[in-house]
Amino acid sequence: MSIQENLRSIKSSLAKEVTLVAVSKTKPIDDIMEAYNAGQRIFGENKVQEMVKKWEQLPKDIQWHMIGHLQRNKVKYMAEFVDLVHGVDSLRLLKEINKNGAKHNRKIGCLLQMHIAEEDTKFGLDQEELNDLIASDEFQAMQYIEIRGLMGMATFTNNTDQIRKEFKFLKLCFEDLSKKLPQISILSMGMSGDYQLAMEEGSTMVRIGSSIFGARNYQ
Repeated sequence: MSIQENLRSIKSSLAKEVTLVAVSKTKPIDDIMEAYNAGQRIFGENKVQEMVKKWEQLPKDIQWHMIGHLQRNKVKYMAEFVDLVHGVDSLRLLKEINKNGAKHNRKIGCLLQMHIAEEDTKFGLDQEELNDLIASDEFQAMQYIEIRGLMGMATFTNNTDQIRKEFKFLKLCFEDLSKKLPQISILSMGMSGDYQLAMEEGSTMVRIGSSIFGARNYQ
């Protein structure tokens, strides 16, 4: 099936309140343009340099989402245009995003990343760290970030009960956070392999790559 047909199939399977981020990492401009011409406007990248190159070459009504682990020294390269940073996992990173947002006089959208998986390799905050971050004076003083919600990645396993349990926990964290930050609306959870489960548990944003573009071209 073509990228266009894959997109149509996936969009037809999404609940109407769920936003699709097409994960275009490692994919060439032509593939992204095929998805763009099929109506897709939100793309996710996990490497800042690759995202900057694509932003320079592609239509400016695309919303670029940074979905990978973000190093603080890379924030400055994308601060001018990035729409949403999915993986904010520390106050230090948030401060760097705020500082670069100020330089460009724009608020940068952020999702706070929660550690929900049973794997040590996944990044993210635990509940106590999340609460401490939100309550800190430094956080309250930031004017160039916009917290739009939470993101989390489930354990890479075939055990759907475990995945469901992790998504349920993230939804509870989201509901708790929305009492403190009523403006949040995004719960980003679910990828190609588990997005149906994620939607059942309340996801409002899914990140899908290989089911749209085919297998990745890792160098």
